[in-house]
Amino acid sequence: MITRAKNGKHSVAASILRRHAELVGLKSSFTILDTDDQERLLKQLLEAANIDTKRWTPRSLAGLVDHWKNRGWTPDKLPHGEDFANGKGQALYAAYQSRLATLNACDFGDLLLHNLTILSKHSDIAEEYRRRFRYILVDEYQDTNVAQYLWLRLLTSSTGNVCCVGDDDQSIYGWRGAEVDNILRFERDFPGAKIVKLERNYRSTRHILGAASGLIAANRDRLGKTLWTEDQTGDKVRVRGVWDGEAESRLIAEEIETARRDGMNYKDMAVLVRASFQMRAFEERFVLLAIPYVVIGGPRFFERAEIRDAHAYLRLIQSEDDDLAFERIVNTPKRGIGETSVQKILQIARHRNVSAMSAVRELITSDELQARTRTALSLFVRDLDRWRALAGDTRHWLLTETVLEESGYVDMHKADRATGPARLDNLKELTQAMQSFETLGAYLEHVSLVMDLDRGPSSDAVQIMTLHGAKGLEFDTVFLPGWEEGLFPSQRSLDEGGDKSLEEERRLAYVGITRARKIAVISHAANRRIYGNWTSSLPSRFLDELPEDAITRE
Repeated sequence: MITRAKNGKHSVAASILRRHAELVGLKSSFTILDTDDQERLLKQLLEAANIDTKRWTPRSLAGLVDHWKNRGWTPDKLPHGEDFANGKGQALYAAYQSRLATLNACDFGDLLLHNLTILSKHSDIAEEYRRRFRYILVDEYQDTNVAQYLWLRLLTSSTGNVCCVGDDDQSIYGWRGAEVDNILRFERDFPGAKIVKLERNYRSTRHILGAASGLIAANRDRLGKTLWTEDQTGDKVRVRGVWDGEAESRLIAEEIETARRDGMNYKDMAVLVRASFQMRAFEERFVLLAIPYVVIGGPRFFERAEIRDAHAYLRLIQSEDDDLAFERIVNTPKRGIGETSVQKILQIARHRNVSAMSAVRELITSDELQARTRTALSLFVRDLDRWRALAGDTRHWLLTETVLEESGYVDMHKADRATGPARLDNLKELTQAMQSFETLGAYLEHVSLVMDLDRGPSSDAVQIMTLHGAKGLEFDTVFLPGWEEGLFPSQRSLDEGGDKSLEEERRLAYVGITRARKIAVISHAANRRIYGNWTSSLPSRFLDELPEDAITRE
């Protein structure tokens, strides 16, 4: 069996599951739920258990269930400490699995989880597939999770005919369930395996490889290798200290313009950041200088859902006639104002030739809507009126913080363990950006102009992306900003995972440096405005681990 597709393992697992579905309480005609259906089903279970879905969201539970399945845990095997909604996690997980069986359905994580149950409990079936799959090739083995590892062991335990390709130094997806120990213990799991180290690098110059190799050598848990290249030319990796984040974005933009004048294409240059909120400063600088750019792996900063939501609140506070803003946030976060009610409000507003908010003010005093909806709308109107009154004598960024807190929007994202932290970081970056403008109106006008700037599709544009998103890519010139303690390595990662997370952060730095073919520029700021507060920043510990003979410090 040679699987080349990224999700090929899940295709094989689905085929096995359909042949033996009855062994896990399913029929062969089972359906595979998509993310929306999964969250809708979990929402039903949360509501049935009288759990506040604003605090404990279906999305956060879906992310946790996916984590449990990636670890190979069925509800009865869930360890202590893995919890949700004050002790109700295991019961919800069990109810979810039971409901899936009733619906003759499974989610994406079940494909492997059910395979583990079938193959571990039925040795005859496991042996059948070991005979069928005489040879197994696994690519990107460093990114496998526990469930995938266990599945592979069950399919190869008697033959040992497996070839795994991977690089332990590029295992950077621990937050997604990847387990670097899978590749580190490969020789122990498969005694007698032949290890072939592919140490020749065809991409980068010797200084870039020297810097990356010296850095990653600080990791204790690694197999080890010595990268080399025939390209002995090229500049040393530049490590540059700047005064603040604004100076950092300005200098990088200037270097990009200089390189472009010297004949380099924009598309051959990339800015790789540790966290998505760092992108805003570069986006605004590039817009100002008319440098074409694309954000890879996600929307531009001002196009992100959480930023659009925050802007919608502010627009509605500034102008009650903004029906588009009203429609976006009247039930975000959930207030019990359903889509049917929203559409009815908009229809009545059009019929009466008034704004949606004007219609709402009339409807909450009549009986045209259900009592529960009128109550929710009354509270919404009360909040808007209070925020509008605050706007007269409160700085607009402080007003934004107040609105996001009091509306429940911040709490909604705090409950989302999967994407919540990054979205909250972006919102803090938003309030920081607002401080550069005198008034709320001036800021919203600036956003409109930035959003309206459409250069059309461009095949020649600077690439902006996170370090995670850059894996597998390469560019002639790579800029690596924000190498400061707390930002990179990420303080949140260190707090959650300790030394293990530190090693993954170091692997991420290794990946970033080795994206460069010819030029790599690392920068760190002495002062950085993070979430509205100026802080003195210490250079990243990774900078001290770079070998001096491979770098120049500026």
